[in-house]
Amino acid sequence: MAAKNNVTEIILLGFSPNQDVQKTISVVFLLMYMAVVLGNGLIVATIMASKVLTSPMYFFLSYLSFVEICYCSVTAPKLIIDSFIERESISLKGCITQIFFLHFFGGTEIFLLTVMAYDRYVAICKPLHYTVIMNRRVCGLLVGAAWGGGLLHSVGQTSLIFQLPFCGLKVLDHYFCDVHPMLKLACSDTFLIGVLIILNGGSISVISFMVLLASYVVILCSLRTQTSEGRRKALSTCASHIVVVGLFFIPCSFVYMRPCVTLSADKIVAVFYTVLTPLLNPFIYSFRNAEVKNAMRSLMMRTVIWGEK
Repeated sequence: MAAKNNVTEIILLGFSPNQDVQKTISVVFLLMYMAVVLGNGLIVATIMASKVLTSPMYFFLSYLSFVEICYCSVTAPKLIIDSFIERESISLKGCITQIFFLHFFGGTEIFLLTVMAYDRYVAICKPLHYTVIMNRRVCGLLVGAAWGGGLLHSVGQTSLIFQLPFCGLKVLDHYFCDVHPMLKLACSDTFLIGVLIILNGGSISVISFMVLLASYVVILCSLRTQTSEGRRKALSTCASHIVVVGLFFIPCSFVYMRPCVTLSADKIVAVFYTVLTPLLNPFIYSFRNAEVKNAMRSLMMRTVIWGEK
């Protein structure tokens, strides 16, 4: 199919045709991206260095934070750099590569959130068997399954786009490459490809959301037998998880679980799941958690002492 491609470069219109406005937006993105990398990087470093944060919840959280950094890095740095050097183009191969990693890390995040919901279900509903069920081997297998699921999802989406011939328009009204905008550039019938893209992305979203919903329904029902202190802790943990799930799944569902058409609002909606969710993850999951804050203080003190030697 590559021989049928007359398009070698694609123009990304970004947020605004006005370069000054685009640069201002890029400065905001730069600040948010730095906060994403620093906040999530601090969580990863803290959990890896801590001898206290050893439970499965923190094991999964460290991987989620790492995925958040990678996910945000797929789109934000290119937007920032291109705005300042006033470049709007991306090669077709680069565009398809961006789609691959966008859906790889996005799919992995969906599966990790599902795994974390299952972890909370076991911890709250089966506390006496928690350490047996969620042992290190099982946790490693669940994380591996999340990465594998993300890879399969991404290969499916990318292969559908890769087989399309591109020989018409080469302008995307977006700030990164994605499957729905790319269908508009194809010079062949994309109806079947569009249906398969929706089935691939939609099936993952629906199944994961149903698992998450079932987990929290069971958790909420089980809280009736808990002590008031146990209910408070469980609700606090689950509320944090539900906020992240909502911030990620609702915008994703708006974009990927509808017919393959592009809307002007897609760019704004995409900011929620590509930048805002990774940005808020440290605040929602960790900076409100006393154990994590204490571990961070301990890590900083050790770093300062090591630096003075």
